[in-house]
Amino acid sequence: MDHDIEKRVTDQRRLNQSSLFTASAFSFLTLIAVTTLVLMSNFSMQPQRDFKIEIKRVIPQHLPLSSENEGKSKQEKTHVVMAVNKQIRVIEMFTGDNLSDKFQRKTNEFIDDTGCEINFVMTWISSADLFGKREVFAIESVFKSHPRGCLMILSATMDSPQGYTTLKPFLDRGYKVVAVTPDLPFLLKGTAGETWLEEIRSGKRDPGKISLAQNLSNIMRLAYLYKYGGVYLDTDMILLKSFKGLNNTIGAQTLDPSYTNWTRLNNAVLIFDKNHPLLLKFIEEFAQTFNGNVWGYNGPYLVSRVAKAVEGSSEYNFTVMRPSAFYPVNWIEIEKFFKVPKTEKESKWVKVKLLQMQRSSYGLHLWNKFSRKFEIEQGSAMWRLVSDHCIICQIGSSSPS
Repeated sequence: MDHDIEKRVTDQRRLNQSSLFTASAFSFLTLIAVTTLVLMSNFSMQPQRDFKIEIKRVIPQHLPLSSENEGKSKQEKTHVVMAVNKQIRVIEMFTGDNLSDKFQRKTNEFIDDTGCEINFVMTWISSADLFGKREVFAIESVFKSHPRGCLMILSATMDSPQGYTTLKPFLDRGYKVVAVTPDLPFLLKGTAGETWLEEIRSGKRDPGKISLAQNLSNIMRLAYLYKYGGVYLDTDMILLKSFKGLNNTIGAQTLDPSYTNWTRLNNAVLIFDKNHPLLLKFIEEFAQTFNGNVWGYNGPYLVSRVAKAVEGSSEYNFTVMRPSAFYPVNWIEIEKFFKVPKTEKESKWVKVKLLQMQRSSYGLHLWNKFSRKFEIEQGSAMWRLVSDHCIICQIGSSSPS
């Protein structure tokens, strides 16, 4: 009997413990449910938000990002505005009511000169003080290989008494060279570049961080060739032989590993007839995709993009020449041409390169952006090129300015 009583007491304790556990569990679950309802209620009272996956996209560079503007102080914004205004002021050198007649008259006289074997054109937007020995040597090489050629320099700074003094030694020797201030609105009239120019001048288009002068040179050469035709040359392009016979031609800067297909073109040499459709396509691409923050985007990369897009089309007729034609020495190796070889290996490389150039090169691009700091050492490859292709021959052994 005692055993039965003890069993009943034990069973009762187990029942009480089970009931207590059940009650505790129920209270805990109730607490969770109430908390959840409160949180859901609070969330439903908040303004609804859209949760999106961020997708990176290309944003036109001429449109400032709002986040960039918000992060800039008033002083920083003022500096930005001042920098943009300074960039835009460069354009004013190439506009004006009295400029158009003068430009057209000089250009027509130049183009109509029947004594010109080939019409060359360069651009110079820097100060006339910076037109140094290297640029003068580039002109010398033009007339050394084309005694009956004509050269026009599109420049407001060289179209001056100081510029005339620089060019006078050529004029005194009977060579035909002239500097004229270009009328940019006239050159771009009727093309997509006209709208681009207006947007830049009005502040609707950001000129970017890259010097606007550089990009003005890019568009100016295209517009001039489209309207008049001829041969455009960078002022650091040294001519080695006559361009006679070259027509509607652009040069490749690099080739693929198989050496059969070009991978990049360059716009340091452009040889085109007037009104050539490829030039118009270049101008359209410049205006529509202009990016003033990436070096070369509106120059070498631009002509590469367009040429690749239209390659094989019957509408466009142009020739792409191998790098050996105009860019036989790349920008990485150009220093070797300014220095006297120090080893047998370097000496052999220079000798082979000069033989290759003699056989297949029309010109040599000096890559001024990288080589300007190098002096021409006596006995170097550049020293020999200067001796063979100069007329005035005053570049000497000092660093060309």
